[in-house]
Amino acid sequence: MNDNKPGNARKWVFNTLFLIILFAGTIIIIRRHNTTWQEDRGMTFGTFYNIKYRSEDNFKADIEAELRKVDASLSMFNDSSIVSKLNRGEDVLPDSMFMTVFSKGMEVARNTGGLYDITVAPLCNAWGFGFKHSLDVTPAVIDSLLQFVGYERISISGRRIVKDDPRCMIDLSSIAKGYGCDAVASLLKRNGIYDYMVEIGGEVTASGTNSRGEAWRIGINKPVDDTLGVNHDIQAVIRIENSGVATSGNYRNYYISDGKKYSHTINPVTGYPVSHNLLSATVIADDCMTADAYATAFMVMGLEQAKLYADTSAAIKAAYFISDDGNGGYRADFTRDMALFLDNGGKAKE
Repeated sequence: MNDNKPGNARKWVFNTLFLIILFAGTIIIIRRHNTTWQEDRGMTFGTFYNIKYRSEDNFKADIEAELRKVDASLSMFNDSSIVSKLNRGEDVLPDSMFMTVFSKGMEVARNTGGLYDITVAPLCNAWGFGFKHSLDVTPAVIDSLLQFVGYERISISGRRIVKDDPRCMIDLSSIAKGYGCDAVASLLKRNGIYDYMVEIGGEVTASGTNSRGEAWRIGINKPVDDTLGVNHDIQAVIRIENSGVATSGNYRNYYISDGKKYSHTINPVTGYPVSHNLLSATVIADDCMTADAYATAFMVMGLEQAKLYADTSAAIKAAYFISDDGNGGYRADFTRDMALFLDNGGKAKE
């Protein structure tokens, strides 16, 4: 009987190890197939956010703390933010959030030949779309402002932002919401969450799948004049996983003066609001910050230049454009790769 003891011991050890592995594997499977979903809503950056994620725990407090950090770094409407202090000429050391967004803004500015420009703030203010009251705009005023507008006039030296002219101002509003989405996404990932959709004011970062185990479906709004942002008629639907989506358009942020409509998209080269038939540009990229910046750049370019650029750029995955067809309706154009993302064959949802 003693001869069987070593064999029994080995068998007992094997069975025990098997049970431990089986138990651990079961826990992992349960966690991966957790069916508990959280949905957090609120306000940030002067707009609404909506965040859905698969988790047994709720992270709303952490999410809002992260969004406050973004606001404290990037918001021109927050007098104590880093960008506001820099615009006032204060000696301030930028944080990592600011440096990340600043570097991306400069990259897109270089890639687009300055049609996207984070120093456009003086022009936005002059036309009534910035953080200061509008001026009595004349060609002489625009010419004077253009003297200190241009991404080449600012640079990084160590961890300091250097301006060629102290009147240069930085405007990150065209990229901050996109970065906010990415910042929340990074927070969720740090907490082991990989199925989520983060939406801030229409900009989206999504990962994994939704509660039905499918790709996230995001609507592209019809460009209906809507300064209050209450109209949500859908032009098309896209399916995304592990991507950022951003839309820029002139159908919400505009004003009419003396019978003329002025859009919030300012061409930083000419100094004037754009005037063409492109109404909105939706961009899909690896991250929402990049999509946000290029969507703005495309609105400056206009349809033909934007479509050509988008079709040949490695920086984005796809783009969808809606323009005025000249007959009171809309015309949709999109890059070749957009067909991979479009739902319903690219047609408007009924």
